[in-house]
Amino acid sequence: MTILTDASSLLGTDGPFTRLLDNYRIRESQQQMASRIEQAMANKEILIAESGTGTGKTLAYLVPALLSGKKVLVSTGTRHLQDQLYKQDLPLVRRALEVPASMALLKGRSNYLCRLRLEQAEHDQSGYRPYPHVDLAVISKWSLTTLHGDVAEVSGVPEQSRVWSDVTSTVDNCIGTKCGHYDDCFVNTARKDAMEADIVVVNHHLFLADVALKEEGFGQLLPKVDVVIFDEAHQVPDTASMYFSTGVSQRQILDICRDAQLAEITEKSGIAGFEQRVNELEKQAKECRLAIGTSISKGSWSQLESLSGFSDSLESLKQGLQQMLELLKSAAAAGDQLENCYERTQVLVDRLAALGQDSNEEAIRWYETSKTGFRFHSTPLSIADKFRELVCEQDRSVIFTSATLAVSGSFNHYQQQLGLEAASTGIWPGPFNYAEQSLFYLPEDMPDPGDADHTGSVVELAEKLIKISRGRVFMLFTSYRALNAAASMLEGRLDYPLMVQGEAPRHELLERFRNAGDAVLLGTGSFWEGVDVKGDALSVVMIDKFPFAAPDDPVLQARSKAVRSMGLNPFMTLQLPQAVVALRQGAGRLIRSVDDKGVFILCDNRLVSKSYGKIFTRSLPAMKRTRDFSEVSAFLERA
Repeated sequence: MTILTDASSLLGTDGPFTRLLDNYRIRESQQQMASRIEQAMANKEILIAESGTGTGKTLAYLVPALLSGKKVLVSTGTRHLQDQLYKQDLPLVRRALEVPASMALLKGRSNYLCRLRLEQAEHDQSGYRPYPHVDLAVISKWSLTTLHGDVAEVSGVPEQSRVWSDVTSTVDNCIGTKCGHYDDCFVNTARKDAMEADIVVVNHHLFLADVALKEEGFGQLLPKVDVVIFDEAHQVPDTASMYFSTGVSQRQILDICRDAQLAEITEKSGIAGFEQRVNELEKQAKECRLAIGTSISKGSWSQLESLSGFSDSLESLKQGLQQMLELLKSAAAAGDQLENCYERTQVLVDRLAALGQDSNEEAIRWYETSKTGFRFHSTPLSIADKFRELVCEQDRSVIFTSATLAVSGSFNHYQQQLGLEAASTGIWPGPFNYAEQSLFYLPEDMPDPGDADHTGSVVELAEKLIKISRGRVFMLFTSYRALNAAASMLEGRLDYPLMVQGEAPRHELLERFRNAGDAVLLGTGSFWEGVDVKGDALSVVMIDKFPFAAPDDPVLQARSKAVRSMGLNPFMTLQLPQAVVALRQGAGRLIRSVDDKGVFILCDNRLVSKSYGKIFTRSLPAMKRTRDFSEVSAFLERA
């Protein structure tokens, strides 16, 4: 009997997966992709690998990863994908290859119970408790039996409950080796397991937070590895931009106030006026939020400074933080927690001072507000050099893979974002026959996307489609405004269940949509990707317009200005490629298996009226196109 030793053969006809999986299909693209990744791992290459939906990219990188015998870190887009890799995909591949590779799952700090902060919350006598007492009681009871401290184990406490931030730690408030629970810390235990494992599964947020910490000279969270694999790699540029930024938020200030109060209760510095100083700082932070206005917004730092009363409010906040810093400097000697609050306050004082300076031309200063607070940011104009240095110039293989990385077959935009111009690239098409399985409908009489009647026309068309397809429609919007308007218009007018983003957690809505089999789901933002509905529950994906970023986004504006100064067109260089990738993600929700059939609808006539529409068309799957509604109706009747 021939012994199979390479990734391609192991994924082929005579490989173990044909025996282990009932519906396993041999996919030439998967085998070719696995072989190329195997080569990249052996030669310590940087490889950008796009694989169409249905290629089976997970096995295409896991098989060579486990065969390599190297220490491998896999970074995914979400915790849900982390769990799927760790609990399903990795055990399957390990069993198939019969290799003794050890595995570890590592999440961010906020996913693990902090014993010290739980004790503080349980003994808090301040009367400040912005969550039901029962939430804390449930967590306290669970803490007595949990082995891993993963908060996902807890049921009965809402995800959005404020209690979670009080019983989990952050890199800011953790006191490390000075903590009395250091030896039985859940984060440290998970980290130790990761250090010793052959395969470590993390997510992009954790990986890039760790990279940012290492740059600042702090101890490493993640182990040194031979191979890094980014799955859902299209998310990496935005996530990296977030973690290579610095900032100050109202939440950080209020957390210091809260933590300082709790620390004073247990460590007793005895300094007069402690509580009064904390209360004044809380008030100054809230007044600063009010000075920005009551609406939810974002904008450049110069816009912020032009607001009447903001500069005075910011100066008052700076003085309040400085006074808090002086108080905590005196209190720090009383205990480790008060010392930690002092160090965190010093960081915020320094960051606020830096934000007030206009000397760094490589940074973009901007702000954003929410219902509950503000955040001031300093974001790099470009992350390319830093990302390349910290992630890709580390004597290891780095693999980037996703179904959507290229624009019209080119990786130029992605490579320029991350400084990967020297990386190898490859595209492996998926197995779906889009010409037979799908239909692309572009309505002829749709108003211009900027027209006030556009959303109403989208809804009017949707109602006709919903009747024909008997529900089974997924509507994607480019803004919450359009989403909410459409939801209001459709409310009470359908014979099928209507589900709207925000009514329930994302995973719960998707599960209800799958189980209903005839529902209509409306979403925006995160719903453009990671939605996997196979079979008859989904027959139509409808998108209201091209997903261009908001033109008033302060980071986009600053980067556009920089691109324009280099003699380039910011629309073609920045906005268009990002919109193409986002549209590809949205369209990718339709066909999820070789048996799926459905209609993709784009309610944006710019596809044919603008010259750039051809770039979108070339980047989408090769679906049959029509502008005739009767063809859509006939297709859905057969689907």
